[in-house]
Amino acid sequence: MTVKQPLIKDIYKVVKKEGKEDIQGKKSPPPPPPEPVSDSPQLSEREGELLELKKFDLDWHFGPCTGISRLQRWDRAAFHGLDPPQEIRDLLLNRENDPDYSHCLWRDYPL
Repeated sequence: MTVKQPLIKDIYKVVKKEGKEDIQGKKSPPPPPPEPVSDSPQLSEREGELLELKKFDLDWHFGPCTGISRLQRWDRAAFHGLDPPQEIRDLLLNRENDPDYSHCLWRDYPL
């Protein structure tokens, strides 16, 4: 006659937890709320404008932007009825002599 070996699940008592509880059996406090975003530094007007132009460059809805200026891209998109934002055109016309505004995001990369 052979002796049956006990299984490991028979040796240890099954313990089920109902929620997150600490050692004393009390529920742990909820995590603190996230800090407000308003503590981040504010962008200058130029940085905000360049950020909007970057978003325009990255929006493929208006076609590719390599090899042409932002204003040419805006005009091409308007010609094809893609309804580019008028604010972008106004911004480009106001700062047309500044290369940071007139050239697209990818100007430093070879074609």
